Amino acid sequence: MQNPTIGFIGGGRIVSIFLSGWKRAGAMPIGITVHEPNSAVLAALQSAHPGVRAADAAQAAGQDVVFLAVHPPVFKDVLLALRPALKSSAIVVSLAPKFTTARIAEMLGGFARLARVLPNAASLVGAGYNPVAFAAALPQADRDVVRRLLGPLGECPEVAESKLEAYAILTAMGPTYFWYQFYELCSLAESFGLTAQEAREGLDKMVAGAIRTMLQSGLSAEQVKDLIPVKPLADIEATVLDAYRSKLAAVMERIRP
Repeated sequence: MQNPTIGFIGGGRIVSIFLSGWKRAGAMPIGITVHEPNSAVLAALQSAHPGVRAADAAQAAGQDVVFLAVHPPVFKDVLLALRPALKSSAIVVSLAPKFTTARIAEMLGGFARLARVLPNAASLVGAGYNPVAFAAALPQADRDVVRRLLGPLGECPEVAESKLEAYAILTAMGPTYFWYQFYELCSLAESFGLTAQEAREGLDKMVAGAIRTMLQSGLSAEQVKDLIPVKPLADIEATVLDAYRSKLAAVMERIRP
């Protein structure tokens, strides 16, 4: 499958991220079909990516590689409707948590040429971290097709399927825990006298360096946290940590298979 046609069931945020990532990398697949019932969402997608063809669900499901970009609440109904349209040679890639390959195969009447990916928003700029798990029935050559499609978007490590929901909490949702803080930090830095470029470059270097120190210094967590004596937000750390533990545990319970 050298140049597979691509069908997306759903045309929301993650589809826009994939298409923008491919476009930015100069790796846009040929023949992309999208089924998206929301006309405004579809129009925005086609405005940004004029080569995308709108289609009904059966047409999108009839492509070589079919990405399921729908939310878990409607997942079952969507799969049951798509089942008759799938080609026997198709590869179906789910982008949703909660539904295992075994459960998807069951809903597809035994169709087991499946992969699951928990995508990361940084795929937009080719810096994604998109863990992938394959059903046992998917041959190696078809796994390579999925890897080639994901490759321009960033890293796509193969992981045990049982770990995908944990990756959803860590890597898929993770940026949302920090972005609002990063934007505020840049805004404050500008108000203190830095230019926008200086603030963003400083943030970039600080965050990258902080992560490297955490992972590569050989110091314990307490030693790393003690490297800087002035901690202006120390009085709210306990509140933030409690929010992490309670809210993310609750999300995990909702998405756990």
